[in-house]
Amino acid sequence: MNLSIRRFDSPDEEIRFEKGSFQKLTLSGVTIGRARYESGWKWSEHVGPIAGTKSCEVEHVGMVLSGRAAIRMDDGTEVVVGPGDVFGVPPGHDSWVVGDESYVSLHFLGAQSYAKKSDEK
Repeated sequence: MNLSIRRFDSPDEEIRFEKGSFQKLTLSGVTIGRARYESGWKWSEHVGPIAGTKSCEVEHVGMVLSGRAAIRMDDGTEVVVGPGDVFGVPPGHDSWVVGDESYVSLHFLGAQSYAKKSDEK
């Protein structure tokens, strides 16, 4: 492994959609993502059509930096995450921003497959 310093100012990939974006950086074979969603963003409305699924089928492990988001599993289980929360979310969920503050999180697992159709993952 080589010493690597990267910034999300220059991502390897950026996916833009209404009310948000998802940036990806790869270091030493690991893809890390930064999600930025505005108030009113909802995965099923703004990213689902890109992924081609009704709910998100990507597993996520990450940490909330700012804002709040609700996560609803396909079985109806629902939680709200906020700043400092470290989350593990299995496939089969929807998510949306709660309140007026923008939501920002880092994704340590699942970033590589974010907003990709199942045949592209």
